[in-house]
Amino acid sequence: MLAWISENLATIIITLVLVAIVTAIIIAMRKDKKAGKSSCGGNCAHCAMAGKCHQPDEKK
Repeated sequence: MLAWISENLATIIITLVLVAIVTAIIIAMRKDKKAGKSSCGGNCAHCAMAGKCHQPDEKK
């Protein structure tokens, strides 16, 4: 087992670094979503979902 780990140490380290980066991205995205932030640029004229995400406020 120790021989296998030493032979694959570089792959293991790279995998752990990539997992840490992906985890940090997911945490940041969830934090931004909870804070109400979005990746939307607000330019609905060039969006495939134009008019779907930014509904005009209805009068109450």
